[in-house]
Amino acid sequence: QVQLVESGGGLVQPGGSLKILCTNIGTIDSNYGMAWYRQAPGKQREPVAAVTAPGTLYYADSVKGRFTVSRDIAGNRFYLQMNNLKPEDTAAYYCNTYPTIWLSWGQGTQVTVSS
Repeated sequence: QVQLVESGGGLVQPGGSLKILCTNIGTIDSNYGMAWYRQAPGKQREPVAAVTAPGTLYYADSVKGRFTVSRDIAGNRFYLQMNNLKPEDTAAYYCNTYPTIWLSWGQGTQVTVSS
C-alpha cells in the first residue's frame, strides 16, 4: 500500500522560496499523473501544479511563473519548487495522483508566508 509523505514546508517571508517534497512508501505506477494540492483555512483543496502521465505540466494561474513541479519516478520523489512566495500561498500542501485521486491523503506540509 502506498503511503504519501510530504515534507519541507515552513515559515518564509514574502518573496522567499521553498522546495517541498513528496515521497511514497511503495511505488506509484508511472501511468498515474501526480499533483500538488493545497488547502487554505476555510477553503477547498485545489490542485496547483501537476505532471500528467505523458509528462504534460499543469499550473494553476495563481502560481504560473513562480512554481515548478518535477517528478523523479525511479526515486519515488515528487517536488514543488516555490519561488516569489506570497501570503496567499499560505496553505497545507499535499501530493496525490492526478487528475483522479487514487490514494489516501498524507499529513501534508504547512507552508506559511508571512513577514
